[in-house]
Amino acid sequence: MKRLFLSAVLVAATLGLCAQKPMKAPKGGKAISDELIGIFFEDISSAADGGLYAELLQNGSFEYNMVERDGWGPGTAWRTVRPGHSLGNTTVCMDAPIHPNNPTYLRLHTERVGHYYDFDGWTGYGLQNDGFDGISVKAGAKYNFSAFLRNVGSEAKEVRVVLAQPQGWGKSPKLLAEASLAVGTAAWNKYEAVLTPTEDCTNAVLQVLVLTTGDLDVDQFSLMPEDTYKGHGLRKDLAQALADLQPKFMRFPGGCVVHGGGDGFWNTYRWKTTVGPKEQRRPLKNTWGYHQSMSLGYYEYFQFCEDLGMQPVPILPCGVSCQGANGGWSMKGQAQDVVPMSEMDEWVQDALDLIEWANGDVTTQWGRVRAAQGHPAPFNLKYLGLGNEEKISPEFEERFKYIYERVTKAHPEIVIVGTAGPGSHEGNPDFENGWRIATEIGMPIMDEHYYEPNTYFLNKRQYDSYPRDRKTKVYLGEYAAKDKKLIDALAEGLYLLHVERNGDVVCMTSYAPLFARKNATNWNPDLIYFDNERPFLTCSYYIQQFFGQSAGQYYYGDCVRFEGDAAGVQQPQEGVHYGQSVVLNVKTRRLFVKLCNASAEAKKANIDLSRFGVKGEATKTLLTGAADDENNFEAQPISPKREQIKAQKKFAVDLAPYSFVMLEYQL
Repeated sequence: MKRLFLSAVLVAATLGLCAQKPMKAPKGGKAISDELIGIFFEDISSAADGGLYAELLQNGSFEYNMVERDGWGPGTAWRTVRPGHSLGNTTVCMDAPIHPNNPTYLRLHTERVGHYYDFDGWTGYGLQNDGFDGISVKAGAKYNFSAFLRNVGSEAKEVRVVLAQPQGWGKSPKLLAEASLAVGTAAWNKYEAVLTPTEDCTNAVLQVLVLTTGDLDVDQFSLMPEDTYKGHGLRKDLAQALADLQPKFMRFPGGCVVHGGGDGFWNTYRWKTTVGPKEQRRPLKNTWGYHQSMSLGYYEYFQFCEDLGMQPVPILPCGVSCQGANGGWSMKGQAQDVVPMSEMDEWVQDALDLIEWANGDVTTQWGRVRAAQGHPAPFNLKYLGLGNEEKISPEFEERFKYIYERVTKAHPEIVIVGTAGPGSHEGNPDFENGWRIATEIGMPIMDEHYYEPNTYFLNKRQYDSYPRDRKTKVYLGEYAAKDKKLIDALAEGLYLLHVERNGDVVCMTSYAPLFARKNATNWNPDLIYFDNERPFLTCSYYIQQFFGQSAGQYYYGDCVRFEGDAAGVQQPQEGVHYGQSVVLNVKTRRLFVKLCNASAEAKKANIDLSRFGVKGEATKTLLTGAADDENNFEAQPISPKREQIKAQKKFAVDLAPYSFVMLEYQL
């Protein structure tokens, strides 16, 4: 946590420097994008529920079902409890729910309330939730409990809400915190209580016990830490890890999540059902085989972007499904489904309404919806993505052009991000067709994706040859080396140096996937792994952090020369496993020198910063280790080391094998 705190201090210092008067860039620089490093959030590997969203209860609305996973149902993650020899039964109900989007609830029938002395003071009939692999609570911290309850019958119901630590079979749990509720109304009402544990516990459970005979309807249980990131419902340590990357934008909600899991268009992610009160949102089967409560929805995504100063980049479906769903990749041909053209206006309207929701004032229909959630000011949406990795078939092309033309006509100020298909490499038919479409319609940004062995990132430099006169810029929206060792991270770093040098062609990048929960991982590698207690940051995380911290508007390729290189050679070169980048941020008046050595041999870099007038001190940050080192839950040997050094105009830096160095100057 010390590293996260230090990074937070650096972020605060950076924000303070932004108030300084911008400087004029010295000659020799090339204008590049200062939004090169962002993040891509997709709900994969339990990244949302049980992850970034701070909710501690699993299946709080009883909407899990067998369509999502065999054997699942409304009672998944719950169990009935009846201490003190209490008796009762539970019925799954769907008549007269809180809201049609949240149709399932439980009716608890308490037949007999046992005696306190029969079970060390515990009694009642009710339910227990173990959270996501247990509930982790801290002594003295406040946890906000809420539930929708409805009394059935004339007698009011007394309900005991308990946080407890199990003590084993036949033993009463250890009480950590408790509260009492009185439920008398015959309509759904939200009941709330604050639970404050008396001690730390990593395997706590929540019990809700009815202490009065009769029937009680229950739904939409929640247990949230009061202390969330900026009070907006996100888990603080995971949100802070993202803030420390200093990302300039966030792409969401996917990924393959965007166009559903191949079960039909009923299961497509539709943004309108993810805003408004939590109990009115429509949950969804997740593409990756589990449940999405949508408690982390579009409002929370936009709010998080605002909290971190990121540009939101929402991605909408455009009437075409993922061709790889339900075994599509292994079928003869492909499994891409499409919406009839006669129904495409609905999908167009979703895009137009999203822009109004994000940018409209409170007098507009969707601006009022945003304001009702607590944000009357517009979010100032700039980017909008249409589609994700779809096969660029004739059917896709027709539907994409249909929605693109209508959105750009209504909102020419919105920058549209398209897709280059599932395999973004020259020679791939989808890639070629995607770029053909982009050129024909003058699309502003094209989203490329590729996951490759580290040898690809060590050796490929394809953006050097991309046309400079092409209107469409590149967003490298998903990429990663296929392992999480230090050599993989350095390969990504070397490749990003190449991207930075081509920052006039590539305008944005985001590593993928972002998060993975321990014991619930759908994809490897990921940038950040976590359990209930902490995140662990991979080697690739620190490489991303170097580049996020060093954003700028000008690139200089002639300030660094490696010994042994010919005069005028600018690294990184194809097939050469070391390289450099010098970037100037004229807004914050900061200069960054980045040096990467992904080879087994030491290197020396001669540096000349005379044109920048550096003076005083510089911050040197070093990341190094053995090529096969990696961070995991058991050990985290790789982390940056910082020191202050004297700023010099001309000097040399010795680069150890498998190392990355960044020098930072305040001008």
